[in-house]
Amino acid sequence: MTGKEAGHLDHASAQATPHANAVNPDALEVAPGTAHERLEGWIPELATEEELRGALEKAFDYRGDVTITRKDGSTIEGYLFDRRTGATLKDSVVRLYPKNSSEKVSISYAEIGALAFSGRDTAAGKSWEAWMKKYAEKKAAGEKDLSLHPEMLE
Repeated sequence: MTGKEAGHLDHASAQATPHANAVNPDALEVAPGTAHERLEGWIPELATEEELRGALEKAFDYRGDVTITRKDGSTIEGYLFDRRTGATLKDSVVRLYPKNSSEKVSISYAEIGALAFSGRDTAAGKSWEAWMKKYAEKKAAGEKDLSLHPEMLE
């Protein structure tokens, strides 16, 4: 899909009009950020194809492990690092690193019976605002070493 089909305007044409909801980021004092959902522990309902595709998109953006239950009853837990969407569920594939292995596993969307966000979201609470709050607390307490160090990985 290209051009007008994808919503792009030919800005040189006389018919080009700005998007109705467009916001000029240069005119804002503070640009709005992205709201992150708390997905840890969530088990989405996968009743429709749309729900399955939506949940797998969220799983792709999730920074923790997920557990996939195949329709045959087998389960696999790991980090979902890639997805390839096709026209049908059979043509669509997710790829993950299993929790206890370094091999890559591919699973067709059509094989997925259930999905759970089972692992800890390693980026939860790691926003710039959270970092600044810790920094301000250290500064207010009179600490001299104001460097903040990352948490140790498990």
